[in-house]
Amino acid sequence: MSLSRVRALAIVGALVVCAVVLAIVAVAKDKQSSANYVNTCPAGTIKVRTKPLPLEKSIKINIYNGTSTPGLANNVADQLKDRKFVVGEVKDTAPFDGLAKLHYGPKALAAATVVNAYFLGKADDGSGYDQKDTSDAVDITIGSKYTDLGTSTDVHQAIAQLGNPSPPAGTCDISKHG
Repeated sequence: MSLSRVRALAIVGALVVCAVVLAIVAVAKDKQSSANYVNTCPAGTIKVRTKPLPLEKSIKINIYNGTSTPGLANNVADQLKDRKFVVGEVKDTAPFDGLAKLHYGPKALAAATVVNAYFLGKADDGSGYDQKDTSDAVDITIGSKYTDLGTSTDVHQAIAQLGNPSPPAGTCDISKHG
């Protein structure tokens, strides 16, 4: 073995030893392992999770027909079942003139964003959040302006545009804490 190879191996060996020593020191002196993020929410706030957005198979929905079209809620329920949503109650309700109206509580905050994406972000959810709703389901009222659900590509684009929801007033986002 030539002298230059021996020298190169010695340098590489020394670098490996230094890297291992630095990694051990960094792990040993790490002070973040004792950080407690669970208690960082102010007293009196409701804990919500805004991310990650849940998969359709873990989202529970109830569908209500707010139109005069018979069987529309069942039709939408079947379409959403095909897209892997967990469908609960399906029935007629009071008339609604919009596209779709969402109603959900703190446990379904992130799920409501995914559901809204199926209506291409145009569902009326401005007043749909209800802090007192303890359910983990999103209630959907189909309105008279409803025509169809978005395609898979449209839904993915809508999710990208909508992003993660912001925590409403009176809540504390625990997504980044645990």
